[in-house]
Amino acid sequence: MTAAVMAWALMQLSAGQRVVLASVVQTSGSVPGKIGARLAMSADSQWQGTVGGAGLEMKVLSRCKELLEEHTKPYGEVLRYGLNKGAKGYEVTPLDSLCGGQVTLAVEVLIPMPHVLLMGGGHCGQAIAHSLDVLGWNHSVHDTRPEFANLEKYPNAKHHFPVTVESFFASENFESICRFSDILLLGHDWSEDQDRLLGLLHLFSEKKAIPDGRSAPRIGVIGSRSKWQAFEKECINNGIEQHLLDNVICPIGLNIGAESPEEIAVAVVAQIMALFKQTDTHSPTWRN
Repeated sequence: MTAAVMAWALMQLSAGQRVVLASVVQTSGSVPGKIGARLAMSADSQWQGTVGGAGLEMKVLSRCKELLEEHTKPYGEVLRYGLNKGAKGYEVTPLDSLCGGQVTLAVEVLIPMPHVLLMGGGHCGQAIAHSLDVLGWNHSVHDTRPEFANLEKYPNAKHHFPVTVESFFASENFESICRFSDILLLGHDWSEDQDRLLGLLHLFSEKKAIPDGRSAPRIGVIGSRSKWQAFEKECINNGIEQHLLDNVICPIGLNIGAESPEEIAVAVVAQIMALFKQTDTHSPTWRN
């Protein structure tokens, strides 16, 4: 059971879902779940495993759901339950139960590590991929030119997508695109990046999701003020609402005076890290 729960939790994390893992770590007296019993719940409220069933499990599942709604960063707490109405003791929550024992659980909110989709496999994409490799984060790459989205140029990429923009979106939906934490538009052709942006925002619009890294992947665009103004105009003409556009980061990267692809990679990855850890970045985009 423990192996199955852990495998399920890891599968949810790899799909970009936050997970709460609840584990029985101490018991005394008569209890329904023994030490090592576990359950896991994902951000969409699916769950696997058991900590013993009955009222205890209902209470734990309710707390797991609360934690998933409250926390987007790693978090943990210890829960102690007395399995009878009159349970007493330091930080013991009494339950309507006849078991009579006590159970202690460790509860952890697990956050998936960033998985960055590089939409454009040129010099900046390669430099960013190298920086992501150093951090141990996942990345995938899309480019309409097969020679810029292959194993040779991106040996550690989780996925290679050497296809047209249209073909890429034909095989993706909102749920599948959410396996990425961040999507960076780095294309060699501005029209391809514009089509990518439209494709992504239409997916998010259908689900009323915001590209904020929580309800949907963050979107970052490399480029100038004039480029963004042109993109924004085209998106509005295609029915994209302004509040979605306001959540796109352009230009990407912290303002460190970056010029070379390697320096741009440092600025971009630092910004992703700051957003992932929810620090105050004072984002330097011209629109702020």
